[in-house]
Order: sequence, then C-alpha cells, then structure tokens
Amino acid sequence: QIQLVESGGGLVQPGGSLRLSCAASGIIFKMRAMGWYRQAPGNQREYVAGISSDGSTNYGDFVKGRFTISRDNAKNTVNLQMDSLKPEDTGVYYCNVNRGVQSYWGQGTQVTVSS
Repeated sequence: QIQLVESGGGLVQPGGSLRLSCAASGIIFKMRAMGWYRQAPGNQREYVAGISSDGSTNYGDFVKGRFTISRDNAKNTVNLQMDSLKPEDTGVYYCNVNRGVQSYWGQGTQVTVSS
C-alpha cells in the first residue's frame, strides 16, 4: 500500500529555517508528482509546493522565494527547504501524492514558528 511519512518539523524562531522530508513507499516514485500542503488551526489545508516527475516545480503564492521543493528518486523522498520562516507559516505540513482519482496523505509534521 501507499505510505507517506513526513519528518523534520519542529520549533524555530522567526527568520529561521527547517527542512522537511517525506519518505514514500508503495508507488513508482520517480513517475509521480509530489506535493506539500499545510494546515493551520482553524484554516483549510492549503497548497505549499509541488514537484513533477521531470523535476519542474511550482509554489503557493505566499512562498515568495522562501521555500524550495526537491526530490531524490534514489531515496524515494521529497524535501521542502523552508527559509525565512514567519509565524504565519506555523501549521501541520503534509506530503501528498495522487494516483488516479485517489489522493494519499502522510500523517503530517508540526512546524511552529515562534520567538
């Protein structure tokens, strides 16, 4: 079965950095587009970044050059480097992959940006 496991979240001060990772199994990873989403308390889940199978990337408007998504097909992982973090970046970050009409999610990793 498809499994996504996120890691790398934590508490960081404003202006700091975190690197999230998502390990995927149960899929032919190199053929799948992968995405990161986030959800803050009381808010809907929102799109953060995505990377296609050919490595092309796109980002949510709020990212504004602060985050970088990458993939390592040899390790079946997708990473999200987050720099210049702001308190409004606080939330649970989820890894996502779609197969057909089915969407799969990890359990999420908490990111808290606070002084």
